[in-house]
Amino acid sequence: MRAAADPQQAWRRWRAVRDELFRDHPQSPSPGTTGLDYFPYDPALRLLVQVDPAGEELREIAGSAGSLTTFRRFGCAALPFGALELYWLEGYGGGVFLPFADRTSGRETYGGGRYLLDTVKGSDLGADGGRLVLDFNFAYNPSCAYDPRWACPLSPPANRLGVEIRAGERTPPLQP
Repeated sequence: MRAAADPQQAWRRWRAVRDELFRDHPQSPSPGTTGLDYFPYDPALRLLVQVDPAGEELREIAGSAGSLTTFRRFGCAALPFGALELYWLEGYGGGVFLPFADRTSGRETYGGGRYLLDTVKGSDLGADGGRLVLDFNFAYNPSCAYDPRWACPLSPPANRLGVEIRAGERTPPLQP
């Protein structure tokens, strides 16, 4: 995805692979699912942002199953419509983590927020000219949105935006 010349074409490929994994992978949170729901691609929601250092601070981020996951806040990305904190996962594998919630959360998207970066799982689009690529078209629901047996960190208060981000994955269908 990082090397693709056409971000919208990369997004289509990402969606196809995500759909395949949901349908066929033995560890899918929703086996047999055919066709996740997405907002239409919006090129205006692909941003290059400067990441400013933030005072490093350990944060316990609440999870869907009443769990707490330890992250270290290390940076902040200023966006045209707000700011988002970036975290480093202190546990298994490490990695940069960027969850967010917006005004679609709980209505059109998963109520606990969506993920934009989770590098321990390979979810990031890299950087360009020293700025981080944040493409909200690639925002996705955590696994717990599909199956409550999964425990997922949710969007912390600092990453709740007061605008609608009508890009990325939409609310999953209700489970039987």
